[in-house]
Amino acid sequence: MQSSDGRLAGPVLPENRGELSHGVVRALRGRPGHPMPEGEVVACAAPYGDDLQLALYLCYELHYRGFSGVDPDWEWDPGLLRLRGQMERCFLAALRMDVGRRRGVQEALEDILVEPLNGTGTSHFLKDRGELWQLREYAAQRSLYHLKEADPHAWVLPRLWGRAKAAMVAVEFDEFGAGRAEQVHAQLFADLMADLGLDTSYGRYVNSAASEMLTSVNLMSLFGLHRALRGALVGHFAAVEVTSSPGSRRMAHALRRVGAGPAAVHFYAEHVEADAVHEQVVRRDVIGGLLEEEPWLEKEVAFGIDATGWVDSRFGDHLLSAWRRGHSSLRKPL
Repeated sequence: MQSSDGRLAGPVLPENRGELSHGVVRALRGRPGHPMPEGEVVACAAPYGDDLQLALYLCYELHYRGFSGVDPDWEWDPGLLRLRGQMERCFLAALRMDVGRRRGVQEALEDILVEPLNGTGTSHFLKDRGELWQLREYAAQRSLYHLKEADPHAWVLPRLWGRAKAAMVAVEFDEFGAGRAEQVHAQLFADLMADLGLDTSYGRYVNSAASEMLTSVNLMSLFGLHRALRGALVGHFAAVEVTSSPGSRRMAHALRRVGAGPAAVHFYAEHVEADAVHEQVVRRDVIGGLLEEEPWLEKEVAFGIDATGWVDSRFGDHLLSAWRRGHSSLRKPL
């Protein structure tokens, strides 16, 4: 859909969360070439904080659907790309320091292949104790990714070849509905949201989402947009597929328990079976094929796995900390 002036009508620009994101929002309302915040503003911003993560999200979304009324030429504006690069270096340096591990792929995979007997994560909480309002909050936050599910991982396709590319395409084909628009996983999540009484508009809940969720979705955009980080993106994809099936089973149980409709349950029930198959393909052929061609990327693949787990744990900790106190996990109510 297009606006009256011919520009792509995407989501509206969100509210800023500090000096850095304020500068980006203000610039995007004008013409490309508008001055961007200075590097000193980036240096003062917390790497995982609301301000930097929202500013980075704004830059990345220009490569997806953009924003209503924002000139599409901003996508490749030199000043914005310079600022984005400064934020990315800050974000990536913090990740490499905080994740901290330098290990092989097999060791990284072993940590996520076996689930602990007494799990304490978000899906365990929602399965056993979650209430409908908490499931609605979870879906609203996760919509930042799931309404573009698999899109960030598609950026790795031109950077792979042979067995790794063929296997990655096969998995992505499933994620995009195997040729059926109504089965695209992003559409299935929109159906889940409608079942839970949520607005299915792309980008609708950015203002409500916590910085931890912004960090999670920014991580895959960071990995996807840089060829140098292709190994980390494959690691991210592997981490998602390996952990998805058991977590999805718990989420389907949680939704049935609170009386959610069939479309809400179907999204996670679909992932139980599909991702159990995808896990094998990703481990054997995507990772295996990549490391046959480029064995020097092994530690980057492991970093992608570990960084995904670290970032997702921060998001889970944020959710559970709020919910166990009876508080909302959102910055703004639904």
